[in-house]
Amino acid sequence: MALKDPIAFCIKALVIFLLVQLVVMLIKFVFNPKRKGKHRMELTTTMFFRRFLISLAYILGVAYILSLIPALATIGTSILASAGILAAAIGLASQEALSNLVGGVFIIFAKPFRIGDFVEIESGEKGTIHEITLRHTVIRTAENKMVIIPNAKMNSCILTNATIQDSKTCAFIEVDVAYKENIDRCFQEIRALVENDPRVIDTRTKKNLADGVEKIVIRVVELGQSAVKLRAYAWTNSPNDAFTLKCDMLKAIKERFEEVGIEIPYPYMNIQSN
Repeated sequence: MALKDPIAFCIKALVIFLLVQLVVMLIKFVFNPKRKGKHRMELTTTMFFRRFLISLAYILGVAYILSLIPALATIGTSILASAGILAAAIGLASQEALSNLVGGVFIIFAKPFRIGDFVEIESGEKGTIHEITLRHTVIRTAENKMVIIPNAKMNSCILTNATIQDSKTCAFIEVDVAYKENIDRCFQEIRALVENDPRVIDTRTKKNLADGVEKIVIRVVELGQSAVKLRAYAWTNSPNDAFTLKCDMLKAIKERFEEVGIEIPYPYMNIQSN
């Protein structure tokens, strides 16, 4: 069935388009991240609802414009009636999309993580939460790669959040020393290197200070087959600082041990031939 008045249809469609654009501008103004502030929780909520409402406005606008075409309902019904497989596929896709949407809503309100949090999920991906959309969550890895994970999976997986309450992170700095070495001397050399690094923070309480607890606690954590494993506990302000501190300290400890003659043992093999 043809349009009775194409000019009237074009005018109505133009008015609807302009109204949708006006609504979108209003949504962008109300849910402006800069206007809301820089707090990560606010940013997460703002960006999620901004995308949701903008998408809803466009969908409603397009649906209303299509409803002005008399033959559209008949054509759509005929297509769906003659393509059951297509209808089933669309239904399954809609279920998945709805699952991701509901998962995104749960993430926003429960807030197991926020934009800017450093997380690791059970499948092994880890990095900083970069974006939370209607369908998926984007994690930026240390290699600056974007890992895109559906919200339904993010909402149901086991997740470790390093910054949900406190971004302070403890770096485990482990090194093996030979059994012949004096452990207290090794502690002294490691502590002198680690505690003077500017990335290290002092988390001791007044009671710890009164009890004489060291800023850098070092313990023997394993007596191996050929080495004694030592572990230094160094606190930093963020997971990134903890990682870089660990890497830098391992290099510095190796160089220092070589200077003072402390042996770091390594496995070796003797091959005898007859």
